Amino acid sequence: MESLTDREKEVLLLLGTGLGNRQLARELGIADRTVKAHIANIVGKIGQETRTQAAIVSALAHDVLCDDPSCSRHQGAAAGRHRGPAAA
Repeated sequence: MESLTDREKEVLLLLGTGLGNRQLARELGIADRTVKAHIANIVGKIGQETRTQAAIVSALAHDVLCDDPSCSRHQGAAAGRHRGPAAA
């Protein structure tokens, strides 16, 4: 994860939410092809082979990627309410 740029971390974090490229592009205010390029870079940097594998890594590493203390996933995990894959 250390080799990812801040933008790549942002893309990876959103990738873990299940958004498609078009939705990611809209959310980030960038072109679809830029999203594709970021995802290709991310997949290689984190040692995965597919976008789906990268999305799973994102879900599992949410707390590492998201430094926003107001994030509901952080609060849910801290309170023991989160039951998703990142809690494992």
